[in-house]
Amino acid sequence: MDCEGHSAGKFGHRIIHRPGPAMTNDGTFLENSLSGAGLIAEKVRTLPNAPGVYRMIDKDGEVIYVGKARDLKKRVSNYTKGQGHTSRIARMIMNTADMAFVQTASETEALLLEANLIKRYRPRYNVTLRDDKSFPNILVTGDHAFPQIVKHRGARSRKGIYFGPFASAGAVNRTLNTLQRAFLLRSCTDSVFETRTRPCLLYQIKRCSAPCTGRIDAAGYGALVSDAEAFLNGKSRAVTEALGAQMEDAAANLDFESAARLRDRIRSLSHIQQTQGINPQTFDDADLFAIHGAHGETCIQVFFFRGGQNWGNRAYFPRHDHGAPVDEVLDAFVAQFYDGREAPKLIILSVDIPGRELLAEALTVREGRRIEVLVPQRGEKREIADQAAMNARETLMRRQAESAAESELLQGVAEVFGLEGPPQRIEVYDNSHIQGSKPVGGMIVAGPRGLEKSQYRKFNIKSAAGNDDIAMMREVLVRRFARMAETKRTADDAGAPIFDENEKDTDEGWERPDLMLIDGGPGQLSSALEALKEAGIEGITIAGISKGPDRDAGRENFHLPGKPAFMLEPNHPVLFYLQRLRDEAHRFAIGTHRARRSKAIADNPLDAIDGIGAKRKRALLLHFGSAKGVRNASAADLAAVEGVSEALARRIYDHFRA
Repeated sequence: MDCEGHSAGKFGHRIIHRPGPAMTNDGTFLENSLSGAGLIAEKVRTLPNAPGVYRMIDKDGEVIYVGKARDLKKRVSNYTKGQGHTSRIARMIMNTADMAFVQTASETEALLLEANLIKRYRPRYNVTLRDDKSFPNILVTGDHAFPQIVKHRGARSRKGIYFGPFASAGAVNRTLNTLQRAFLLRSCTDSVFETRTRPCLLYQIKRCSAPCTGRIDAAGYGALVSDAEAFLNGKSRAVTEALGAQMEDAAANLDFESAARLRDRIRSLSHIQQTQGINPQTFDDADLFAIHGAHGETCIQVFFFRGGQNWGNRAYFPRHDHGAPVDEVLDAFVAQFYDGREAPKLIILSVDIPGRELLAEALTVREGRRIEVLVPQRGEKREIADQAAMNARETLMRRQAESAAESELLQGVAEVFGLEGPPQRIEVYDNSHIQGSKPVGGMIVAGPRGLEKSQYRKFNIKSAAGNDDIAMMREVLVRRFARMAETKRTADDAGAPIFDENEKDTDEGWERPDLMLIDGGPGQLSSALEALKEAGIEGITIAGISKGPDRDAGRENFHLPGKPAFMLEPNHPVLFYLQRLRDEAHRFAIGTHRARRSKAIADNPLDAIDGIGAKRKRALLLHFGSAKGVRNASAADLAAVEGVSEALARRIYDHFRA
């Protein structure tokens, strides 16, 4: 088992991996190998009294638990005791067939490494953060004379000022819309900016100052940018007061048109302040974590405050053992939450956690500035924490109520399709295209928690030609089953050429389904069975769902391999449920197809040519009138355009004739 070095950034670690039980050539452990408490006791003999991280590994080589320790020898020796363990810990010890260790310089380094390894291996006995996507930010670009204001997600590689994180893309979009009305900053790309000859619609509806066509000079636009940055930094009152003074001056000078514009901008700022809910007065930048647990589940609400403004919240439902205490769940969750994310100067918790001081120390070391982790007892911070905890409680209650109803429907699905038990994962497939143009396949996923939108996948269909829906469905399913078959192989061996370059290159989201629904009749079902056979996968129930006579909703036919088609009663609740899943798959496939089609329409063929930036593209389009004119031009005509050398002209000419 490798314990190579998935280290926590700049810190160095000493890897300690003592020989474990004997293994066969195919990597499985021999049946008579030492395991459980006996194996752990054997490992303890050679462990140092030093901080570090340990991994418990089962007989299949899977990491089942990752833990940290101030003293590895003392911590791991606790597992050798025959009593005092919860049923969860006892099962974990019994399933341990090997262990791996990494010694660190301090306990804080161990904490950071532990969070890193938990995210990497997702062990089943750890509390795990299941949704670790990055949060969106607002970026005011710094690489252009007239900065652009845009939504940004991912690495902060572009020059500019970043504001965030925001809880969701919706929160960013609402804020951007308001900021455009209030500060009239451009949102267009640099290439569009360079090629504009007259203001766009955003200028007409008073959401942009049109710097692209000189309707505002650099100094005036810079003042708007400064106001927007001040507002996002929490100086909203000062900005609003300054705009109010300008409005009064304009009105006093009888410039009522300018006064009206300023009035509208002030209203926009007031709107965003009103919709932000709880805005703190006693702190500026903070993340707040509130937790509530009931019936073996927990909800953690994370609120983001920046510049004294509430920038939204997101609910999480971490995976953990049924009887885990809420403080331990929150402790593990917060450490994982900041693995790969920047921490604010203040972290507020609704309940105290065992590793609070250690977490503050580790984040302080990592960020290079003081990070405070606080459990407020009174005052405004306590009131906000209580309100967030109430949100967590209400969210968990709603989720559990929805789960109860969903469980009844899944039991009905199992009865309809002859499954052994309620399906935990249902996948539904549909294709979308226009006469074979820009075909895409969509996969949606549903289960006990309803629609799992983070598990949705799209497939840009490549090999199926023409208007052949059956061939398209087969291609989608071949690629999907190949993903499932490859989950235990390394990334280099994952058969990357099979898949679309835009598909996620990760095993997550490709788990084995209990039921697969195909939009279509016997033809589509037959192609699905061929794809399943080709991948060598057995034991998955596949059914086709086709529209009934006259394509009436409620008269759908269901097709199972080797059985005659059947229909459900028109008022059957399972029928309504399956219709919703089918319609959701249809919506997702159509939306993906439209997005692909729109992108193709918007794409300029000149963008694909090396050496053509915004200025040269603008010069070519102005000279020839359109991309089609550039395509039909000779190499000599292309070279006559200002800024286009003979070598570039030949490259453009060859590109369109390749």
